[in-house]
Amino acid sequence: MRHLLLSAAAALFAAAPFPASALSPAPDYSKDSAWLCLPGRTDVCSTPLATTALNPNGYGSTGQSAVAKDPPLDCFYVYPTVSRDEGMNSDLNVNEERGAVETQFARFASVCRTFAPIYRQMTLAAVTAFATGANIDEAGKIAYGDVVAAWHNYLATKNNGRPFVLIGHSQGSLMLQRLITSEIENNPTVALRMKLAIIPGFDVLVPQGKLVGGTFKKTPLCSRAGETGCVMSWTSFREKNVPPEGAMFGISEEQGMTVGCVDPARPGATDWVPLDSYWYAHSALAVPGGPISWSSEGSPPSPYLRTEGLVSAKCVNSGQRGYLWIRTNHKAGDKWTDRIGGEVGVFGMFLPGWGMHLADMNEAQGDLIREVGEIESAEASARSRTIARR
Repeated sequence: MRHLLLSAAAALFAAAPFPASALSPAPDYSKDSAWLCLPGRTDVCSTPLATTALNPNGYGSTGQSAVAKDPPLDCFYVYPTVSRDEGMNSDLNVNEERGAVETQFARFASVCRTFAPIYRQMTLAAVTAFATGANIDEAGKIAYGDVVAAWHNYLATKNNGRPFVLIGHSQGSLMLQRLITSEIENNPTVALRMKLAIIPGFDVLVPQGKLVGGTFKKTPLCSRAGETGCVMSWTSFREKNVPPEGAMFGISEEQGMTVGCVDPARPGATDWVPLDSYWYAHSALAVPGGPISWSSEGSPPSPYLRTEGLVSAKCVNSGQRGYLWIRTNHKAGDKWTDRIGGEVGVFGMFLPGWGMHLADMNEAQGDLIREVGEIESAEASARSRTIARR
């Protein structure tokens, strides 16, 4: 399992740009139907999400997620590996994909225009096939070919010179890594417009003690709050759990390299920082220690919960290992939960080398929205000043 997507990544990074004739045609991204999210229409990113605050005293008020009106910032999102389609690549009929967009990306509509292309990702079946020795290079090329086609359409017909943020997770982060190296780093005009790349759940390598020079040649890891033009990346592991040898995430196989870790709540921090989290309370995924009882007050009153300070995170870099430790802050007498999920379960067992992969985005989503919102506010102020001078 260790080499599954890493081998696919190596194939993607080593390959020359893929001729269109060499692959089956990408979807026609000039059609709205090829996108899960587009600004100005009713879709998964514009549908309000009922969310209840949860704190040590129990459930608080319930509200709805918001959609900003004409924000000056764009967000381009690539969803993680979720497809249960039978082939190596997913079809273009979205099922699980919609749920991923809802839980990981839709809330960003409160601070940016949202773009989420449908793409023929490498499926869960491809993961299984590779684990038994199959070659999935072609599947990786098809998936990336779709993402880059969507990107070209976005730049040519939708972006209009606006600043943007890239957002992905897992396979989506892998696709955006390739996009940055092949399409953005070597295009100064476009690179200047990339305000942030939020790409957790897939290792970004850097030389030990450095911020750039491994996966990316020009784009550094974010090292301070408010920094732009940088990458935020992390892979989550439960406190006191260290990525084991051969782990899927959190450890580099290259001497002198480490896995980059940026604290999603406070870039540059190396001590524990409380997180602003959003959780899907109806998840049926297995959780270490048993099902989550979100509050001693009973069942959640809405599908989503927001917790501020239930979870804290700490970046750790030690030699070739780099990861984000996660702990919960439940105290005796608190009414909120003492556990969260995130581990990947297979046949009743949790995979230690994957860490808390499934929680990478949810555990700090509120912080990420805040940080993108700060960029949006700065861009809005700059736009207002420009208009005032005319």
